[in-house]
Amino acid sequence: MIREKQIDGFLFSDDKSKLQVDVIHHYLSAESYWAQNVPYERVVRSIDGSACFGIYYEGKQVGFARVITDKATFGYMADVFVLKEFRGRGLSKQLIQFMMDDPELKKLRRFMLATRDAHELYEKFGFTLLSTPERFMEIKPFEKYE
Repeated sequence: MIREKQIDGFLFSDDKSKLQVDVIHHYLSAESYWAQNVPYERVVRSIDGSACFGIYYEGKQVGFARVITDKATFGYMADVFVLKEFRGRGLSKQLIQFMMDDPELKKLRRFMLATRDAHELYEKFGFTLLSTPERFMEIKPFEKYE
């Protein structure tokens, strides 16, 4: 079931058919610090394998986030952004709240994310530093997309 909400002229939606992949790819590959030079095809595949959420203003996508999830036990929030010209209006908070209100995501046992500089934002939604970081491991074969 598609969820949508209008707030102050902005549409928040989890309808993947509304996503403007060129906008998402441009932001991630050219403006984000975490996905510089990510290939377009990788963005498409990441969207296909995720629950996705967009913010739209006058038909244009101005924000995005996705959750990699099995929709049962685990979720990982990624690629959260609001275009520069729309920042400072509380849209990222509203987007995260819209995501957190998703009935399937509310049931997850573990919900994670990684951020370089937005800890304060995510703490407002209950995220904390890892309680047992010594249990977590990763494989990170490269730092940047070439």
